Amino acid sequence: MTGSLDALFAAVVAFVGGHFLLGWPSIRALLIEQIGANRFRAIFSLAAIVAMVWMVMAYGAAPYLPVWEPPLWTRWIPNIVMPVACVLLVCGYNPFSPTAMMAEEDFEDPHLVRGILTVTRHPVMWAIGLWALAHLTVRGDAASMMLFGGLAILAFAGMIKIDAKKRAEYGAKWAPFELSTSVIPFRAILEGRCKLDWNGIGWLRLGGGLLLWAGLHGAHPWIAGVSAVPV
Repeated sequence: MTGSLDALFAAVVAFVGGHFLLGWPSIRALLIEQIGANRFRAIFSLAAIVAMVWMVMAYGAAPYLPVWEPPLWTRWIPNIVMPVACVLLVCGYNPFSPTAMMAEEDFEDPHLVRGILTVTRHPVMWAIGLWALAHLTVRGDAASMMLFGGLAILAFAGMIKIDAKKRAEYGAKWAPFELSTSVIPFRAILEGRCKLDWNGIGWLRLGGGLLLWAGLHGAHPWIAGVSAVPV
């Protein structure tokens, strides 16, 4: 099921829609009740992987249909945005983040709000969203608009979905974390609800994010078939 824009559209809908459908609180709760939390996580992960592989393959096989021609200056946008996205991705890789899988007792940690979570409680989703939006500015073909548009929707709407799911799942235990952090980067800091935890972010994670960006930038001709150099 590849080789056409219809196939790509179906794959994007399956990947993005599957996340929202299986993550919907009532559906998620029903499935966990029926098959158990561990089996649900396994099925969810497997379905996401299969849909992602299908989406990537469909994008690679989709015909090129130009919709608009991005100006040359837009090539600078990914080069400015992607270092930030990579830093957010590396700093946000934390399996103990309250926006990831957690146990209720983890909310008793007095240092729960730390590191990149003082900037935003959804660093990984911001990384994906910024990556998608940045590439939308330089790719004017229909297939790219479907792919990156779908991923942008998944990232930014996903933040709202995750908050709603955690609010329903943990109730009062979630409230202090939500009140002391923000979706929008730096908002909680500017409003005085938390302080920037630079020590929790650290030079190592910052350097790791920039190193990841440098590697992706250099390998871009082999990954995407085009150079990322904005000239």
